[in-house]
Amino acid sequence: MKDSIISWSVNGGEKQKKIMDIENHKMGLKEVLSILTDKENGVIDSYDKIDAVGHRYVHGGELYRDATYVTKDDIEKLESLNHLAPLHNPHNLTGVKAILELIPNVPNVLVFDTSFHANMPEKAYMYALPYELYEKYGIRRYGFHGTSHKYVAMEAAKMLGKSLEECKIITCHMGNGTSYAAVMNGYSVDTSLGFSTMCGIPMGTRSGDFDPGIITHLLMNTDLKVEDIHKMIYKESGLKGVSGVSSDARDVEDAAAEGNKRAQLALDLIHYTAKKYIGGYMAAMNGADAIVFTAGIGENGAETREEICKDMEFLGVKIDTEKNKVRGKKAEISTPDSKVKVFVIPTNEELMIALETKEIVEKL
Repeated sequence: MKDSIISWSVNGGEKQKKIMDIENHKMGLKEVLSILTDKENGVIDSYDKIDAVGHRYVHGGELYRDATYVTKDDIEKLESLNHLAPLHNPHNLTGVKAILELIPNVPNVLVFDTSFHANMPEKAYMYALPYELYEKYGIRRYGFHGTSHKYVAMEAAKMLGKSLEECKIITCHMGNGTSYAAVMNGYSVDTSLGFSTMCGIPMGTRSGDFDPGIITHLLMNTDLKVEDIHKMIYKESGLKGVSGVSSDARDVEDAAAEGNKRAQLALDLIHYTAKKYIGGYMAAMNGADAIVFTAGIGENGAETREEICKDMEFLGVKIDTEKNKVRGKKAEISTPDSKVKVFVIPTNEELMIALETKEIVEKL
């Protein structure tokens, strides 16, 4: 790709940037490795100092339920999962192949976005469709953003002064993509994203939940094709589709503040749907110890957090508007008498991947 950008910093220092043409994943990773070992700006003097490589891998299907050590022998199995996440898995796999070729003696660990949700009960992951679709094609709820959900749930348990296994936590990952999870006894027992990344709470350009009968209606009664509808629900819906302004929550909030009714409606849809998911997860877990907001909107959107949490006193949720004026840092934003604590916790998926990679490599 022409004018690709590689950026990095050393030990939290000044951010550095390099612009160059990068033809493929292998070339890009080779450049990253050269920066790591650069005599002046690098952090190691040779590839031998690399103990392991942890890869974020989107979809593990039902083959990979946990972070996994992989070798060239796993390539065929990984290729069999490409159809489950065609926009992500093939590229993830290309990166794995490149590392196996560039530094073949270094252990590789795949940390899957789906694995934290792998222990959901059947009643949570099955759809009420013909059972053969599950048996033949793996059609079920998988869930995503698992690395983020796991990390912030662990951090929330620390803030509660409990072990994760003792807690009932609702984790709200809100970025351009959004997913909520019900975390009970250390496991995700339900989550808002499903087989795909389209369902759940409306997102930047994705629709969230809607009646699937709309799709069949459009196919039978309009000139729209499958490709058109796919593009519509993934790229032209959500905040962008309803507001007509932008997929960026900040732009939509600005427009709403200026009196744009469609922009306000787009925000209302997100807040209302989010509130229903929180209430539903409280019912599913018979309560909650904490609600956690994370990712771009969750960490920085004070107005979004307030709108979602207000009018939930009956459920034991009381937000402190002053404490809620926080951006991008760990904080408790609920009132002292709130039965359910509300936290803002910046996610750290890179650290979570590193920790899981370390844990697996140490057992080899």
